Amino acid sequence: MDSDRPTWSTDGLLLGARLALAAVPGLVAFGLAVGTTAARKGLGVFDALLMNVLVFAGASQMVAMEIWPERITLGAAALLAVVTATVNARLLLMGASLRPWLGPLPSWQSYPMLHMLTDPGWLIAMRYRAGGGSDVAVLLGGSLVFFVSWNLAAGAGYLLGAQIANPRAIGLDLVMPIFFAIMLIPLWRGAHRGIAWVIAGGVALLVEHFVGGWWFILAGAVAGALAEGLSGDD
Repeated sequence: MDSDRPTWSTDGLLLGARLALAAVPGLVAFGLAVGTTAARKGLGVFDALLMNVLVFAGASQMVAMEIWPERITLGAAALLAVVTATVNARLLLMGASLRPWLGPLPSWQSYPMLHMLTDPGWLIAMRYRAGGGSDVAVLLGGSLVFFVSWNLAAGAGYLLGAQIANPRAIGLDLVMPIFFAIMLIPLWRGAHRGIAWVIAGGVALLVEHFVGGWWFILAGAVAGALAEGLSGDD
């Protein structure tokens, strides 16, 4: 239907930006943590800037820097790639869910927005779409707010990083889990659908305790996906 086709408007752009403001404080705190971690790991300011602009995937950036080896080998690079791909695997499903909406757009319009796709931006866009909206500028407006906020916060965190001797003392290591825990709230669909979350969390905790390293990310993701898939829910 023509009413379902994606449209563009200035009003939609402003609406998306306004809806994004509620999530900016959490995103800024997360960006500060990533910027501080980049400084502690010895990344140059230009390297940190490129990472935030070109990668723009906070969780995988944080995890990659935490396991960044002193010397890059083929095995180390492969591990970084696997862990980063696992953390970002959710973006495959997010992108697929946007296909019915963005599909009619030319690639030069849709793909730049997908580069800026974030968890809160996706949630805002999908809730707007579920309400019958078709203005793609809502997704763009929110994405631009998050992109700019993230890079400013990460840059500030990088500048502050050298001044923070122990980030754990001020709770910066808790920013990422708190941020994603908050992001789960709009996705709650009842206790039955939450079983997969419990299984994923339980498996991740067990693997982290008995195996160590960052394998708990991969194990928890696979366990949660299998549990949801085997549940038979649509």
